[in-house]
Amino acid sequence: MKEKDIFPVDENDTDVMVTLEMDDGNDLDCEILTIFDLDGQDYIVLLPVDENGEPLNENEALIYRYFEDEETGEPSLDNIASDEEYERVGKRFEEIQDESMPASH
Repeated sequence: MKEKDIFPVDENDTDVMVTLEMDDGNDLDCEILTIFDLDGQDYIVLLPVDENGEPLNENEALIYRYFEDEETGEPSLDNIASDEEYERVGKRFEEIQDESMPASH
């Protein structure tokens, strides 16, 4: 995968939060961990956070298909439909995390 296919989010960037409206009508604040491409489809990885911006669970990230409207640039998310797709995307996200970790000596 080419470097330009991964869009790491700078921790100093102030535009790294989104609010999702859940099926039950509640809002869930999330930090954007990354957006990446896999097989021509963009995916977004979100980490749910509390009102103070602290992770609700460090090990629980949400992964969605990510789209931007070609005319307006408006982002939208879609659920990943199959277990197979989710496994491929989850594996790629783990690889991205491993690549971004500093090598230990």
